[in-house]
Order: sequence, then C-alpha cells, then structure tokens
Amino acid sequence: MFTGLVEGTGRVVSLQEGGMVRLLIRSGHLAVDTEVGDSVSVNGVCLTVNEVDAGTDAETLVFHAMPETLRRTSLGDLREGSTVNLERAMTPERRFGGHIVQGHVDGVGEVVSVTPEGPRGGAEIWEFSAPETVLRYAVEKGSVCVDGISLTLVSVGESSFTVSILPQTREATNLQSLSPGDRVNLEADVIGKYVERLLMPRLEELKISERSVEDAV
Repeated sequence: MFTGLVEGTGRVVSLQEGGMVRLLIRSGHLAVDTEVGDSVSVNGVCLTVNEVDAGTDAETLVFHAMPETLRRTSLGDLREGSTVNLERAMTPERRFGGHIVQGHVDGVGEVVSVTPEGPRGGAEIWEFSAPETVLRYAVEKGSVCVDGISLTLVSVGESSFTVSILPQTREATNLQSLSPGDRVNLEADVIGKYVERLLMPRLEELKISERSVEDAV
C-alpha cells in the first residue's frame, strides 16, 4: 500500500523486451535501503523489485513488467531516459499523508491541457481525460492518483477531471516532463469502490421492489 506522496523520481536506463519487460531504473537514494521482493510504485503501478544495485556509481532497481501490466497501464510508453515517479510501500512508522493508494491502475488517461492559475510561476490547472472506471468514483475535492501522485480533484466532467498542481509538485515529479497528449496511469479512491460493493446488493433489492410495485399497479 502507498500514500501517493512521491519520494523521488527515477530515470529509465534500459528496457529489455521478452516474455516480460525488464525495466532498469536509476533510482538514486531510494535504492539504498530497498531489498529484492519489496513493492515500489512506478508511475502509480505496484511492481516488485527483482534486483538492487545500491553501489555509489549505480543506484538502480530492476523490475519485470508482465504483458497484462503493460496492457492495462502506460508503462509500455516508457523509453530510455523517461522520468518515472517512485514511492516505496508505506510503513507503520511513517506519517500517512496523501490517501490510500494500492498501485492497481483503474484506467489510463491523457493530459488534455495545462492552464496557468494566478501569477507567473504559480499553480496550474491540469485537465486529464479519464475512463468511466475512474470517473464513477470521482467527486469534487475527493482524491485521485495520477501516475502515482495523490491529487485533489477540483472539478469532474463527463469525460475528464481537473486538479490544481503546485510548483513544488510539478518540479518533484514527472509532471515536469509531461505535455498534452501524454498518457498517465489513473487510480480511483479505493474507499468509493468498497462503498459501491457494499451497497450494490441493497440497491438491487430496491430495484426489484420497485419493479414489483409497478407490476402490481
């Protein structure tokens, strides 16, 4: 489980394709106390660390991405030199900022537009397109995860949503390298999914009752 508070960015060193994609990422200090088998969020996708090189000259992590992962996320768009957001799994000792993030992508969206808000160098309004699998759980001032970044929704439309991005967030994440048309991984707030699941049987019962009343009339 993650928080959506990006610990740092990494740079893709190489991608080796086969049955799975072997992803080698230069991850800086994050490799120092990371072990094989640990979970790391890479652009919002929970991946397992397969190899670690924490030497002073090559602080890298290696992940294997399955075909299913590539089909359902934007990791297949990565190239050598791509910047990725990294977050290690949370621990009980850390403060829980952001929101509950599983690293299970619900859909892929695209950057629609970036609009400056306020004085030059201030916040920006980013619009992202999103599939129904994400928008059905999106509420104004609620949470959404974009490429592993926990963000607060400003508005929700029929096919997209907007968020406000601070300069600090932009500079500390891969947002600095994104532009309209680029694809991003999206994860909806898991709390909404559980609420829907718990209420579904009751809603079905109400529908059946309403149909019975209509038939009786």
